[in-house]
Amino acid sequence: MQRLLTTILACLGMIGALAIDTYLPSMPAIGTEFGVGPVAVQQTLSVFLFTFALMMLFYGTLSDSFGRRPVILGALAVYTLASVGAALAPTFGWLLVFRALQGLSAGAGSVIGQAIVQDRFSGAQAQKMMSHIMMVFGLAPAIAPVLGGWLHVTFGWRSTFIFLAIFGAAMILLVTRLLPESLPVEKRQVFHPVTISRNYLMVLRNPQFVMLSLALGLVFGGLSLYIGAAANFVMEILGLPETAFAWMFIPLIGGMVAGSAWGGKRAHKAPPGRLLWTGYAVMALASVLNVGYNTMFPAVVPWAVLPLAVFTFGLAVAMPGIQLSAMGLFPDNRGLAASMVGFIQMMSFALVSGLVAPLLFGSALKLACGAAVSVLLSFLVWRLSRRFAPPAA
Repeated sequence: MQRLLTTILACLGMIGALAIDTYLPSMPAIGTEFGVGPVAVQQTLSVFLFTFALMMLFYGTLSDSFGRRPVILGALAVYTLASVGAALAPTFGWLLVFRALQGLSAGAGSVIGQAIVQDRFSGAQAQKMMSHIMMVFGLAPAIAPVLGGWLHVTFGWRSTFIFLAIFGAAMILLVTRLLPESLPVEKRQVFHPVTISRNYLMVLRNPQFVMLSLALGLVFGGLSLYIGAAANFVMEILGLPETAFAWMFIPLIGGMVAGSAWGGKRAHKAPPGRLLWTGYAVMALASVLNVGYNTMFPAVVPWAVLPLAVFTFGLAVAMPGIQLSAMGLFPDNRGLAASMVGFIQMMSFALVSGLVAPLLFGSALKLACGAAVSVLLSFLVWRLSRRFAPPAA
């Protein structure tokens, strides 16, 4: 039963990743069809990420009041219809509209999935569960651009959005039949705007929570840079075709899957703080390797992508501990806390991929330096968060 739950929650988390990564190989073709430049096409990613982050603020709160299942199912229905709309978009403007609708609906599964884990598990078991979910979830970004490249070459860019619609419909069926409600009616929060506003303010006034969420968003920024610049990195810097995105995404996600598996096994044996130190140390090593290689040599496969596997290994080891530390500060408002964590993380993703990544296009060294800066800033913010921790009883 636990394996089934892990698979379902991981698949729900995949929805956003699939919507981000599947169409990346098609970005140049979308620009050509609609007669817009690469910066404009980049906004199909940015608008998705901004609306994705914005709606993450509310999904946890809605699920705290109305239950986990109804909110997930409603979001999946909107996502499926928006994917069909994107596949049929007659103009670039309509494509942006449907991408925005996709973003508004894609975050429910990842946010509410974290709340479901907190509903059912605690302590080391919860961290192990989060690591296992991340390990299964990691398959999506590895498979999506490869599948997207194949669909694009075989059927054209619109077929990638048809695939997303089919996946959304399949998830509606899966949740309806196999995902039980984890939040009993008696434990739900009253849906009242004033009460909800007070709860948001309560969370935002907690400096430790804010620092932990920022640390998560910043460390995720290193991955965001490479995902936001994926088309440029693979096709321009590495000089590979649309079907070769696996050269970038398999090392990225392979490292994340391996790190999640290792972190899950260590969750019962090592304190969370030690795993966090280990994760940051591995990411620091990856940053040194990445910057050093790109300083001395031109970017070619496989050497230009191997440091990315080391980076995401460390990221996967560190992330569950930061997430659970932040959400554990508010045991009576897990959905709301998960929403805030997700919002800050995805807003960082949106800002980095939409605004910072285009500034680094064309240079593997600039991307490597950007990722290194994100790790350093995240580590400093995480250490700062420790100053706000309540004293041990």
